[in-house]
Amino acid sequence: MGFTIGGSRGIRTATPSGRPGSRRRGRSSDCTAVAEFTGLWGWVVRPGARAADGHCSCGKADCRAPGAHPLDFAAEIPAGATLDEVTTAWGEFPGAAVMLPVGRTFDILDVAEPAGRRALVRMERMGIPLGPVAATPEGRAQFFVAPGAVAELPELLYRMGWDDADLDLRGLGRGDHITAPPSDRGGRGPVRWLRAPEPDSATNPPQARLLLGTLAYVCHRSATA
Repeated sequence: MGFTIGGSRGIRTATPSGRPGSRRRGRSSDCTAVAEFTGLWGWVVRPGARAADGHCSCGKADCRAPGAHPLDFAAEIPAGATLDEVTTAWGEFPGAAVMLPVGRTFDILDVAEPAGRRALVRMERMGIPLGPVAATPEGRAQFFVAPGAVAELPELLYRMGWDDADLDLRGLGRGDHITAPPSDRGGRGPVRWLRAPEPDSATNPPQARLLLGTLAYVCHRSATA
């Protein structure tokens, strides 16, 4: 089943395979956003699927994450890619969601958005170094931290005394992808920044141990409130 993805910018019709049936090339705002991620923040980007009416543009009837995964047949756009290079690459998949691979320049600590917002305020008041923080339409807050956090997470929680606590906190690492603002995630609405990227924090996000104590405490308080 084919359907149209994207808005008035870079509209295309997706075939059952998810590949573009018709193309409209041009420097859309999507291209500008992707070029900012690759050029300013040094992130790799992958074109992602979109969802409409419960169907995923990847074309798989049994897709487990409609509109919330990279397109298998779409190549990565490398860190450092220019606007011209992005425009050429994104022209193959206009209207695609912007996906960021995790585990290279950053890992993710994922918590419920209300707890994440409270923790963010606490950490800003305490002067804790922070990286970007995104919020998903599913109500999750995603804190960017230095790569390797997922591997260290069990040991860090143990050393901090939170290993036995029932925390709504998880790590995302190599092999995972997140939807980047302002792309729509799974047809549920756009991802947005709670704390936008800055040159230093985007390329050198903080170590997970600096944030984890506060995140764990607020998640625990939220669960027992």
